[in-house]
Amino acid sequence: MAGFPQELTAALEALLAGENVAQLAHDAQAISENYRLRTGQGSRLLTKESEAAAYAAARMPATFAAAQAALQQALHASGLEPRTLLDCGAGTGAAGWAAAGLLELERVTCLEREDAMRSVGSLLMQAGAGALSQAVWASCDLTAAQALPRAELVMEGYMLGELREELRLPVAGRLWDAAERMLLLIEPGTPQGFANLAAVRDHLAGLGAHVAAPCPAGTSRCPMAEGDWCHFAVRVQRTRLHKALKGGDAPYEDEKFCYLALTREAPNTPCAARVLRHPVIAPGRITLTLCEGGEKTVRVVTKKDPLWKRARKIGAGDCV
Repeated sequence: MAGFPQELTAALEALLAGENVAQLAHDAQAISENYRLRTGQGSRLLTKESEAAAYAAARMPATFAAAQAALQQALHASGLEPRTLLDCGAGTGAAGWAAAGLLELERVTCLEREDAMRSVGSLLMQAGAGALSQAVWASCDLTAAQALPRAELVMEGYMLGELREELRLPVAGRLWDAAERMLLLIEPGTPQGFANLAAVRDHLAGLGAHVAAPCPAGTSRCPMAEGDWCHFAVRVQRTRLHKALKGGDAPYEDEKFCYLALTREAPNTPCAARVLRHPVIAPGRITLTLCEGGEKTVRVVTKKDPLWKRARKIGAGDCV
């Protein structure tokens, strides 16, 4: 999996050149508190370009990595290669950058309510190549009753949870209507993020959507519904600026996320079982926690098992 794009790193550094690092760190912390304490209320959590720039520097590496990991699994399971992208609630464009690194996109459209986010996101995308540099950014309130542009792939990242509860399913339905081939939803890897996606899964499956990932083939009932939640993690390397904005010296951070990929047609390469947690490695055996056939199972792989070589390299979120 590719790392954070060099062009995006350079564009972020140019955007923040001359900015006061202490002020950026203050803005990043304030934004983090807003998202932690006020999310789910439909509030406007960020309005200034300086805040959007601080958000991009502090959060884009992690949201990019989560979007990249989720999309990679969704593409593998579905067998699809979409050529057009609609990013809803695009923020500063992390999902668009992730998609451009995995697909040969011909058109990118980003919808974002906040002027500051659109300004920063569109500026950063001009540093990209191909369709990314020509991306169309438009103002859009996804809760309004207006038709959305259609695209083969529709994505949202960390947006549904910001909405009031009664608006989430209607908005998810509008995203699904806009998706010609696939809808990919990515949310924080929390019990609430999982619950939001589980509700969307049930709602849209009732409208004929096929679950491509992360649920294995034939899963009709989620085995994680009782006291546990399905989530995954990606490790993000921190730059010097990233460390300063985060207020720590750790060289990396782990971004936890949930995701749901829905397709118009049944997946071409459905997953038989999904690894739910990091494998437990002991001498001569590896223990895998799996979602398989609508059940949460544990499989112990030994050296005599045909799965042994693959299990040594397998990670949480991978297909078996």
